[in-house]
Amino acid sequence: MKERVAEIIAARVRDGDLIGIGTGSTVDLAIEMIGDRIKKEGLNVSAVTTSHQSAWKSSASGIKVLHAGTVQQITWGFDGIDAVDRRCRAIKGKGAAMLQEKILAVNCLEYLLIGDSSKLCDNIAKACTVPVEVVPEARWYVEKELRQLDAVSVALREAKMKHGPVITEAGNIILDVKFENIADELEIEISAVVGVVESGLFLDYASQVLIAGEKEVTTFKPIESD
Repeated sequence: MKERVAEIIAARVRDGDLIGIGTGSTVDLAIEMIGDRIKKEGLNVSAVTTSHQSAWKSSASGIKVLHAGTVQQITWGFDGIDAVDRRCRAIKGKGAAMLQEKILAVNCLEYLLIGDSSKLCDNIAKACTVPVEVVPEARWYVEKELRQLDAVSVALREAKMKHGPVITEAGNIILDVKFENIADELEIEISAVVGVVESGLFLDYASQVLIAGEKEVTTFKPIESD
């Protein structure tokens, strides 16, 4: 299923493109397919990426990787999702790269989220927790404030291959937060808490969402309010 979405993404690439590349398993497939086109067609493709992993894979695939701070605007970009609803409201950050992912999102003129049908749901709050990147010194204060925002549970994300918490590329920790429902204003409310760096709520960023089903790829676009 993921292969079909990756093919659509790779087919969008044009010679001379500067694109944004996110993080995730479907994204990895798209990078590989873009790399195949570069080898076969001699395309010149540059990209800003959201993680070291994507940067390394992109570079190995023949994509010129640029630093995000040197690029003012990106024509289009794509990224994976942990959960998304039909309004294109998404949760991301399983890989703890949501700060860079959100920077990418706001710099893209067109921002596509991609995934398979397992990521599409009616209530994203029930599908997965919301990751929140936090300055370590503010952990307990942020947890208290998140509970004031009706968080059902707040858990420090522990590392699997070492003792202690997961540490982001910026040196911060991740709190995985469970909510029963996610209101449209929750993203702003979380960001307003002192000590919060960024959250994995992407509620109003996607230009469209591409979901791979068993037989076809379905495209969703945000519902525009009057």
